[in-house]
Amino acid sequence: MGIEGIGARVTRKEDRRFVTGLGRYVDDMVLPGMKHAVFVRSPHAHAKIAGIRTDQARAMPGIIAVLTGPELKADGIGNLICGWMIHSKDGTPMRMGAWSPLAVDRVRYVGEAVAVVVAETRGQARDAAEKVEVDYEELPAVTDAVEALKPGAPQLHPEAEGNLIFDWELGDAKAVDEALASAAHVTRMRIVNNRLIPNAMEPRAALGHYDRAEDHFTLWTTSQNPHVARLVMSAFYNVAPENKLRVIAPDVGGGFGSKIYIYPEEIVCLWASKRTGVPVKWTADRTESFMCDAHGRDHVSEVALGFDADHRMVALKVDTIANLGAYMSLFSSCVPTYLYATLLSGQYVIPAIHCNVRTVYTNTAPVDAYRGAGRPEATYLIERTVETAARELGISPAKLRRRNFIREFPYQTPVILNYDTGDYEASLEAALKAADYAGFPARREEAKRRGKLRGIGMSCYIEACGLAPSQAVGSLGAGVGLWESAEVRVNMAGTIEVLTGSHSHGQGHETTFAQVVADRLGVPIEQVSIIHGDTDKVQMGMGTYGSRSGAVGLSAVVKALDKVEAKAKRIAAHLLEADESDITIENGEVKVAGTDRSLPWAQVALAAYTAHNLPTGMEPGLKESAFYDPANFTFPAGCHIAEVEVDPETGHTTVVQFVAADDFGNIINPMIVEGQVHGGVAQGIGQALLEGCRYDPASGQLITASYMDYTMPRAADLPSFAVATTNTPCPNNPLGIKGCGEAGAIGSPPAIINAITDAIGTNDLSMPATPQAVWEAIRRQGH
Repeated sequence: MGIEGIGARVTRKEDRRFVTGLGRYVDDMVLPGMKHAVFVRSPHAHAKIAGIRTDQARAMPGIIAVLTGPELKADGIGNLICGWMIHSKDGTPMRMGAWSPLAVDRVRYVGEAVAVVVAETRGQARDAAEKVEVDYEELPAVTDAVEALKPGAPQLHPEAEGNLIFDWELGDAKAVDEALASAAHVTRMRIVNNRLIPNAMEPRAALGHYDRAEDHFTLWTTSQNPHVARLVMSAFYNVAPENKLRVIAPDVGGGFGSKIYIYPEEIVCLWASKRTGVPVKWTADRTESFMCDAHGRDHVSEVALGFDADHRMVALKVDTIANLGAYMSLFSSCVPTYLYATLLSGQYVIPAIHCNVRTVYTNTAPVDAYRGAGRPEATYLIERTVETAARELGISPAKLRRRNFIREFPYQTPVILNYDTGDYEASLEAALKAADYAGFPARREEAKRRGKLRGIGMSCYIEACGLAPSQAVGSLGAGVGLWESAEVRVNMAGTIEVLTGSHSHGQGHETTFAQVVADRLGVPIEQVSIIHGDTDKVQMGMGTYGSRSGAVGLSAVVKALDKVEAKAKRIAAHLLEADESDITIENGEVKVAGTDRSLPWAQVALAAYTAHNLPTGMEPGLKESAFYDPANFTFPAGCHIAEVEVDPETGHTTVVQFVAADDFGNIINPMIVEGQVHGGVAQGIGQALLEGCRYDPASGQLITASYMDYTMPRAADLPSFAVATTNTPCPNNPLGIKGCGEAGAIGSPPAIINAITDAIGTNDLSMPATPQAVWEAIRRQGH
């Protein structure tokens, strides 16, 4: 390892432009003749559209166009789709309701777009949008998934009788029922995973430009996967042929999953640009983001976990109702199924598992993947249940987990996944030590003397990252493969450009990807440029989500580097008159091992392009591309321990200590990994204590539509985090890395709630554990 190579704590290259205000985001883009779009949105959760009158709006100053759903459909623009097919357990396909980018005859959630106004200025567009008159025939609404399944509930889509999208199962129901019937102890719980609203620093934005001369579209957008955006808009939405559409995702200020999908606004901006003949830009305000960005989580589950007389797990039974909102978003169907149920074994040997999932339409914003995507829901369910079981059995939570850990690898779970490697005991021990777990009773007594309730809770999580073998996900219903691509270009002067299909929206790829190249070729990272986010520059790629950029994206880079290195060594061996097997590359030189003969890296690169003296039959140039299809998921795992103090008079919870001990395999840049863990834990604590999306059950109005009502965590809500790592390298990719981007948000919520329930002496507490909720739980205990 060099001072800038793999394992080095290198300061992020990209931070200079970010901290000096020189980043380039979609809203920074200005094109000649550009106009501004504002959407007219439904104030109702459920209503028929009887008519839309636009004459008054069209007559206002600065208005270029007012466009509606019927016009969009007349131009052949298609409906938004879900790209992962799920079948019910009876074999019937999921019931996908029609979702037009602009509503035509019915709206199904507050904020759904019904028209778009294009004007010279955003203010003019906003004023005119208020003059668009929509005649609504309001209909009854339902926002709760459990209620939506009941007879007589309002119906959202004719395609989905009873609002049921699919009724899916995984595992052996008979074996589970038999094991639970004979179990020495069964812990039963009702687990609610609260709905969340993603809040990236940069709101979503889109700038569409139709070039009439070239009959070509360009879209600048806040996207985590621009290539998939281009694919879907061309192949399914009929916006433009793929070769006539360029998608650019420049700097993106946070994604967290909510920017994976194709949204109506992106489609409409492109279509409106062709309709009007001008570039059209839209940037969401915060209320639009709250109403219209894909939400996350929203599960209600019944769980039963059985144990034998030796406190070993024998069976797990889960029945989940998942709220998918008013429409099926791009990846929504796989989140409560293959990204959730397949992780229900956790870190434990559970011989029999069965999970049944019913997904439901409601009059709420669509729900899709949010940081962790199914993994947080699975971890919260199993880790809350295990902690509760430990209390019921009168055994230490650490001891119960340790007794049931998987210890032999590879391990085939009963729910598809095959864990390749791990050492869960090591993470547990590291967390216990860092948390001074043994000293907790004394700290609890000290808090009691001050009139406070102190609790400690843990969470042992596992996640499946590096999504995933293309053949495997294809067999499970995925609409695309989940490989990744890369191209490594060595220029004539020896500088290097890496083109990757992964996308960075805050993870530090420009640094970590450059570190891998620097480590391999011995050049300073300043000589390495990372290029991503532009479908005209980078060959097809699958984007960034599921902690896949390192395990999959960097693996593709490594494969391309293999080819570059092999060619460079062959050229150097020819020039130095040496055997190719004796050539090494280090410290910016290509050397003959054991001698003083060498060539500067730049000279080898120049020789490749001048082509004056190359091996016979070799093509000039030094650039190579590669595709990498993962052999398996990767399986980051760890143990998080939270210690809290609760004021029984107010219900206010203070997180006094949080420890995260994680196994991410080999680590490229420890500083960036620690930052990812910190950010994830902050989001997880936000879910556990503060965040919760709320709709009015009668009207379907979004109650938490601003920061006044939706409480994001602030610095004062968070402790200093203690972060430790253990390492079992992943055997299935060339770098041995597993992924770290989602772990903090997965492991932290159950640790926090386990700590609070330990403090207050009751398991009757759901997220978010607001002061009111905690105070009421204490009062129910009779304190």
